[in-house]
Amino acid sequence: MTEIKLYNTATRKKGVFTPLDTNDVRMYVCGPTVYDRAHIGNARPVIVFDVLYRLLREVYGIEHVKYARNFTDVDDKINATAASRKAAGAKGTLEELIQERTDETIAWYLDDMRSLGNIDPDFAPRATEFIDQMIEMNSELIGKGHAYAAEGHVLFAVDSYKNYGALSGRSVDDMIAGARVEVAPYKRNPMDFVLWKPSDAETPGWESPWGRGRPGWHIECSAMARELFGERFDIHGGGLDLAFPHHENEIAQSKACCGDESFAQVWMHNEMLQVEGKKMSKSLGNFFTVRDLLDQEISGEVIRFVLLSTHYGKPMDWTQKKANEAASTLRKWHELVQGAEPAAALDFEVLAHVANDLNTPGALARLHELAKSGDAAALLAAGQFLGLLGRDETWWRPKQAGGDAALRVEALIEARRQAKAARDFAAADAIRGQLSAAGVEVVDKPGGLSEAVITEAFNPDLLG
Repeated sequence: MTEIKLYNTATRKKGVFTPLDTNDVRMYVCGPTVYDRAHIGNARPVIVFDVLYRLLREVYGIEHVKYARNFTDVDDKINATAASRKAAGAKGTLEELIQERTDETIAWYLDDMRSLGNIDPDFAPRATEFIDQMIEMNSELIGKGHAYAAEGHVLFAVDSYKNYGALSGRSVDDMIAGARVEVAPYKRNPMDFVLWKPSDAETPGWESPWGRGRPGWHIECSAMARELFGERFDIHGGGLDLAFPHHENEIAQSKACCGDESFAQVWMHNEMLQVEGKKMSKSLGNFFTVRDLLDQEISGEVIRFVLLSTHYGKPMDWTQKKANEAASTLRKWHELVQGAEPAAALDFEVLAHVANDLNTPGALARLHELAKSGDAAALLAAGQFLGLLGRDETWWRPKQAGGDAALRVEALIEARRQAKAARDFAAADAIRGQLSAAGVEVVDKPGGLSEAVITEAFNPDLLG
């Protein structure tokens, strides 16, 4: 059996992954808070853990691997979005508008993530479906002295759990000094975090021993993972931005409730994403959603390729140049595998790279080698293993220029041929540049002939 090595944030080292049960490998990944469209940074963990899911299924068998990715559908940001819609005149109660918004956003998210070639998880739990389990866990924590009720709230007592901070490597004093800690009169310690909070008449709420209210963010994942996978499971993943406080708090409340050996055995985090060398920000004008890219006719397959080109443990930079290069590579690969059937066995080197802490850049380098060798069957199998080269992909097929645009392309090609014949290479290069800007690739052939290839980026308005 293939040996898998993964970097464990909790131990700060890469080690051999040994499932608790090879017949029941379980992975939980923190999903989105569903109040708006997923941005390109949100797509990175989805793709990273989709690759891990594919690897686990390849090694242990599809029927022996279970993957859960949750939806946080009860949250103050969601409430605020619904309230703004109500204020703008939307019909319905606030609770109805919240339900409408979360349903809408979850549908968007699933559609966008599928467009990137991701397999749907086995479980997609919504927080609102597990309120009873959250209330029960809170009661257990109170009973064991790790939580307390105060003014309609339930709070986790951080100083009751001696290993708090182990995941992020921070001391409680450092956390207090470096964090925006909510100061509240009902807290015994500034670092104590909310497990349950009261709801007003309009805000979503559920009856509990502490009054009508709703769960805090952190308890949601602990309760859902416990219900779906039991008190011990194999892998917990998410973006590095979740390591503290979210994952730190999950560990504290779950282990305080169920014992030090409980909860996830391996913790994995992907690094963050930048755009053109800068942090993504609406104020910088470089913030965009997955749907924005898809609407610009950048294929989901191209987006996936770009994100796989950097190791998940390193910061990655999204650039238009990378997207263009990815599209060019994928177009060539698609042309090579046309009519081929995938090899029965996955290329060993591709599997070895991915099994080595998800080394997707190494795997893509091997795909380049397979393409260069002309091994279409092996390339197709390896590409599909990585979520690329899908049979239903059509974006890469050359577009046809019609009508006046086709005549203009032909005229420019002929003008370039004449310029080359007259040895006016500056003019020939300028025409080639004009065609390229319009999304037309010029392929020179023997005998002075040239072929125009209409690409995905074709824009007849730029032909002049």
